[in-house]
Amino acid sequence: MAEVKDKLKNNSWVQVEKPETDKIFSFSEGYIDFLNQARTEREAAAYINKLAAQHGFKALQEMQSLQPGDRVLITEREKIAALVVIGRQPLEEGLNIVASHIDAPRLDLKARPLYEADGMALFKTHYYGGIKKYHWVSIPLALHGTIAKKDGSVVTIIIGEEEGDPVFTISDLLPHLAREQMSKKMSEGITGEHLNILVGSRPLPEAEKDVFKEPVLQLLKDKYGIEEDDFTSAEIELVPAFPAREVGFDRSMVGAYGQDDRVCAYASLMAALEVEKPERTAMCLFVDKEEIGSTGNTGLQSMLMENLVAELMERMGGADYLKVRRALARSYALSADVNAAVDPNYPEVFEKMNCSFMSNGLVVTKFTGSRGKSDSNDANPEFIARIRKIFDEDNVVWQVGE
Repeated sequence: MAEVKDKLKNNSWVQVEKPETDKIFSFSEGYIDFLNQARTEREAAAYINKLAAQHGFKALQEMQSLQPGDRVLITEREKIAALVVIGRQPLEEGLNIVASHIDAPRLDLKARPLYEADGMALFKTHYYGGIKKYHWVSIPLALHGTIAKKDGSVVTIIIGEEEGDPVFTISDLLPHLAREQMSKKMSEGITGEHLNILVGSRPLPEAEKDVFKEPVLQLLKDKYGIEEDDFTSAEIELVPAFPAREVGFDRSMVGAYGQDDRVCAYASLMAALEVEKPERTAMCLFVDKEEIGSTGNTGLQSMLMENLVAELMERMGGADYLKVRRALARSYALSADVNAAVDPNYPEVFEKMNCSFMSNGLVVTKFTGSRGKSDSNDANPEFIARIRKIFDEDNVVWQVGE
């Protein structure tokens, strides 16, 4: 009995009463809806913006001045969202920030993707982020795209998510043809060059040249007004075409595409909606491009934070370089991202004294990196102590993890 108690002492399921358990499942229902609606970073930003507006957040450009308690919504390039609740302290004293990313690993179409070969029409792709390539073959894929045309119009397409929609897929070898493939390392069995999407096989006999490619182009033109050259200014992504589902007999887990890092995005979004008049200005930030190094003008390596703080400060009495830098230097930030729980199928890759476990609460990671903490952000112990104090005083179930 003592051994069982020790095993369960940190398990969150045994630390909550029935009413709290009901709230957990209710929260999970909203989370599953978010995962099903927000399949790309653009869709996640749109979901966040819509929900924020319903909870009294107003677009920054509509606000000439800001007062404590004001709820501000900031969007950038339809891929970034920030929810800000103005605090009682001057902004120069710093902000409390929670940042998560809303992009996820996927397959992107190349700028000239469509070709035909051996009786089929296919799309060439470039994978985005850290993927295991063999995960992406022989599964149904949905296409989500934004096409910007030369006339200034923008076409949005989603194919493969609704009942009755066609889906797309990547072929793999039959087992009896795959002897050589199966002898390769897993990282080499499926290469990036193999990740070509099957999109059609019906020929157009009257076509002058590409009898399998032309009918696909004709369909895209007739249904969406898209020409082949429009792919050059398009952002078209392929994602797994299956919905988020509860996992296990007890429905205690969620299985879905894109939980890295939309699980943190949704949790922090729900928290931000409840903030009213904080002492320090609270910011919940949802960004793009984390999966490829936070680069570009929608990633956190840009001047995004400096620009956001300057825009807020300008509406609170005026901004200058020194005030913006002071505000950032005095801010506290949590980088909210996923961590790996110990997997009983692969215990050899975990150091159990310092790893996180399923259902033992959210994870606090003091440092990341590898090979001597290379490229790590090693948080100051004083900051970790503040987090511990806040969590413990509010009975938050948490654990450490690398």
